[in-house]
Amino acid sequence: MTEARRWRTRIILFLAVLGPGFITANVDNDAGGILTYSQAGAQFGYTLLWTMIPITLALIVVQEMCARMGAVTGKGLSDLIREEFGLRLTFVMMVLLVIVNFGNVITEFSGIAGSMQLFHITKYASVPICAFLVWVLVVKGDYKSVEKIFLVASCFYIAYIAAGVLSRPDWHLSLLETVKLPQRAVWSDKTYIYMTVGVIGTTIAPWMQFYLQSSIVEKGIGVRQYKASRLDVIVGSFFTDIVAWFIIIACAATLYVHGIRNIVDPADAAGAMKPLAGDYAFILFAAGLFNASLFAASILPLSTAYTVCEGLGFESGLDKSFREAKFFYWFYSLLLAAGAAVVLIPNFPLVKFSILSQVLNGVLLPIVLVFMLQLINKYELMGEHTNSRFFNIVAWLTAAVVTGLSLVWLWGIVRG
Repeated sequence: MTEARRWRTRIILFLAVLGPGFITANVDNDAGGILTYSQAGAQFGYTLLWTMIPITLALIVVQEMCARMGAVTGKGLSDLIREEFGLRLTFVMMVLLVIVNFGNVITEFSGIAGSMQLFHITKYASVPICAFLVWVLVVKGDYKSVEKIFLVASCFYIAYIAAGVLSRPDWHLSLLETVKLPQRAVWSDKTYIYMTVGVIGTTIAPWMQFYLQSSIVEKGIGVRQYKASRLDVIVGSFFTDIVAWFIIIACAATLYVHGIRNIVDPADAAGAMKPLAGDYAFILFAAGLFNASLFAASILPLSTAYTVCEGLGFESGLDKSFREAKFFYWFYSLLLAAGAAVVLIPNFPLVKFSILSQVLNGVLLPIVLVFMLQLINKYELMGEHTNSRFFNIVAWLTAAVVTGLSLVWLWGIVRG
């Protein structure tokens, strides 16, 4: 086989498995993530850009483990946890995951409402219409068609890269702050510490691991396609964190420079940016928020339905009909409708509810990581595809760091 043909074969194989890793990583830049990154740029300028490097490394490590388990075992993560650790423990984790994810679904519809209000469209019109469109997409489509739409939605995150460029940042300073650790003096600022925890912690969420592994299984990716699937995970992780980097510098170059330090809602960042960076940057940032929120509002209930059905032994999957997977589709519909309905309640404390879901997220994530590490190191389950010694060191270190950050974040919430 010639070198050109070999490369052509590799590219075709990569495109065939492209989807789960790229989609899962990009959904993490949802309304909550955009709020966190925007606040980081507005409050501390470029000085939190260094977090993007450890974030990317940690995301690649965790997501690669899920992709490998899905390809080797042909089973979802909650399915494996139920088989290896029992139904009782799985049920408790499912309950926690549903609570956490429901809070995230509410946050996504809040992002839809906020972004559309910037274009003078009331939430009482935008939220029900978007919820219905998302429901039709998932319930009436099959896996391949839904995945194609999600891939297209992932590409629209380029709007944030364009908004960052239009904000005319200090490129030299932003690149310098990305590759160097911050000065020792900033660590005496408790707000800076908690924002660092927030920026790192917002990237790796429990739902991501369950959704990625379920997607790998439903797409039919096996051991033969595993290398291409791993590349999908790596490319997705890099792309989503490049987008996050540009969100931070867009807000640093506009809001921070002009003394705007506090953002209550992700739509606030777009609104405040309009007189500072111009109409184009405003439109791109607001459109990016709408796309991210709508995208995540599709994925998060879907991820929760996958996880609960696998954990409790119900049929699931977009290629199943409504009759074949009634619980899967009804549960998905309930999460979607309830999340949209809560946002329509006048004066509902959305910010407090979002913080509660983040606290539970932080509590649950280290537990999920420990389960994953025990499963992937079980030879009877993974065979020769268990973690290497080096990879175990990196993975356990990631779990330890995430645990520590979660505890610091939780302690800050309790004290605050």
